[in-house]
Amino acid sequence: MKISFHGAAQTVTGSRHLISVNGRNLLLDCGLYQGRRKETYQRNLNFPFEPSRVDAVILSHAHIDHCGNLPNMVRQGYSGPIYCTRATAQLTDIMTRDSGHIQEADVEFLNKRRARRGKAPVEPLYTMEDAQRAAKQLLHQDYTKPFEPVPGAVAKLVEAGHILGSAGIVLDLEEHDRKVRLMFSGDIGRPLLPILRDPELPNEVDYLIMECTYGDRSHDPPGKAYEELQAVVTRTVERGGKVIIPAFAVGRTQTLVYYLHQMIERGDIPRIPIFVDSPLAINVTDIFRAHPECFDEEALAFMETDPHGSAFGFDLLTYTRSVQESKAINEMEGPIVIISASGMAEVGRILHHLRNNIDDSRNTILITSWMAPNTLGRRLSEGQKRVKIFGEKHRVQAEVTNINGLSAHGGQEFLIKYALASQNRLRHVFLVHGEPGPAQVLRKKLSDAGLAQIHYPKLGEQVEI
Repeated sequence: MKISFHGAAQTVTGSRHLISVNGRNLLLDCGLYQGRRKETYQRNLNFPFEPSRVDAVILSHAHIDHCGNLPNMVRQGYSGPIYCTRATAQLTDIMTRDSGHIQEADVEFLNKRRARRGKAPVEPLYTMEDAQRAAKQLLHQDYTKPFEPVPGAVAKLVEAGHILGSAGIVLDLEEHDRKVRLMFSGDIGRPLLPILRDPELPNEVDYLIMECTYGDRSHDPPGKAYEELQAVVTRTVERGGKVIIPAFAVGRTQTLVYYLHQMIERGDIPRIPIFVDSPLAINVTDIFRAHPECFDEEALAFMETDPHGSAFGFDLLTYTRSVQESKAINEMEGPIVIISASGMAEVGRILHHLRNNIDDSRNTILITSWMAPNTLGRRLSEGQKRVKIFGEKHRVQAEVTNINGLSAHGGQEFLIKYALASQNRLRHVFLVHGEPGPAQVLRKKLSDAGLAQIHYPKLGEQVEI
């Protein structure tokens, strides 16, 4: 039995972990790597294994850095099943189709420039058609119900509490009469976050592949994040400004809408217009509405008593799909709140909102999530005063502020608790999905807590278990 780490190794994005058992290959996640653009394209295009020789894939969840390279894998010959929860299947379908559309549009634009320079055209990583083909291979699995993706591996999906449909993957492996239990955490959520159920801790696990994104820090409690969001909106309203929020279409947008809905119903903020300007986020929100079985008791109780009967819809909230509607928002005077994709402020409508509002000191740019290196979101969150948007330099006059309590990733304290849940049986922990600094801090913390074998694998490294 072997584990090969082909993504999210000594970095956060691009999740791909290959399990070899009984001569079969089982891939856990197939995500897009996000980083410098030239490196990103080559790293995502080329697989270090032959896609056609993979026997099955299991997805932990539908964030693009965990599912976003599936259409490319299918394009290059993978024809097997892709197991995941029902909500993850629906989200993966729309996420990858949207990604394919973006890549087609980007390549069309790029090829016009290449043609003017006499250069040969380039191909997109994959197309919307590739994404539609991949969606046909998605197979729904219920939480906690065992299934056999390859001979000698019995899998079970357990609640990860990260986004709708997210799961930890538990694998009971048997080879040559040797049995071990391996668990891949996926992205670990946080207890007491709004909307979703809490993460399920590992149980009697021998080998743990575990994320460590925030291994060097703990988050503020969700209640503090609520208060900070309330304060940001209030002071921006007093200036007559706009709150511009780059937000991931899956998870973060719905949490923000839920909190703002609560604030308005309770009178915690003034009654101002709120816009979700992202067709993808709107489609995702429709999927959230279709899966109340994934909600926690607090969210279900709020929906029962709310006059609108929904966690994600109320009279001051407008979802905008068309380009014309999006442009009209920029013509509006504040105070308003605009939530728009992409989460790292790299592509999409958020760039237009930032370009039109970044030089007005009345406005606020609110960063609510981890930002990958070399992205516009990271530059803003680090306080850079001059940034490029659509190739043009802009002076940052708007207030830029960060709220870290909205993160859907477990912080250091909970990551330690997660790993120690199987301490009596655990033989080895592999830290993935984390930059070197946080990984090394968490590694020491886990070692001090009594775990002996903790490894931070390199990209491409193979380990026998």
